[in-house]
Amino acid sequence: MSVAVISGGAGGLGRALGAALQARGWQVVALDRDIAGLEPGAALWPVTCDLTDRVQIARACAAVLAEHPRIDLVIHAAGLTHIGPFEHLTDAALRRLFEVNFFAAVDLTRHLQGAVRTARGTHLAISSVAGFAPLHHRTAYAASKHALEGFFGSLRSEEAAQEVRVAIAAPSFVATNTGNAGRTGDGLTRPGSAGDGVDPMTPEAAATAILRGLDRGAERIAVGRVARASWLVNRASPALYQRLMRRSIKGG
Repeated sequence: MSVAVISGGAGGLGRALGAALQARGWQVVALDRDIAGLEPGAALWPVTCDLTDRVQIARACAAVLAEHPRIDLVIHAAGLTHIGPFEHLTDAALRRLFEVNFFAAVDLTRHLQGAVRTARGTHLAISSVAGFAPLHHRTAYAASKHALEGFFGSLRSEEAAQEVRVAIAAPSFVATNTGNAGRTGDGLTRPGSAGDGVDPMTPEAAATAILRGLDRGAERIAVGRVARASWLVNRASPALYQRLMRRSIKGG
């Protein structure tokens, strides 16, 4: 049975990816700070882990490796976003966001790298449009996703010799957190609020698109028409992308 480890496995997209993999016959290990909504079973092992705590990450990974010395897929789906201008972003919020969005992924990769190599498996980083293009009122989020893409894009060349794949999925707007549920006083919340953008995808639709991309061997998976259009426009003309973004902010 193939094994997948998913950080943020109790969140909207992480949970949808886990459910889709279980439907394919995979065993899923779901790491998250709050796993109360996950029902353990033969194909699902929820593991409590605060991804801002390196000791907890190390402990969780040790427990996983004791049961699964071969890991076929690691999905880095955990994430926080900050919505608002940079002048309202506190240093504490910025650092916490980076701990979840970037450093947790690096730590998990370090601990699980050997098991993924043994399985000749795949690292899958869940990025965003903000990982390859600017995004208004998302300075911290965009910075963390750019860092994530830089890390995994570089890791890809290192792991190729080990027959390990590295893929990056960039969803546009996945409706996982309608109404900014759980938003804290420092402005941090899970990505996917209802106000994040137009044409939101359901987590299930995004998960289907991501796994379809993995099936065809894609290294970069733009998820949703907004993400695909943003990738093409920003790559062809960053200046045009900026103009379109400013026009969108002004309401046309």
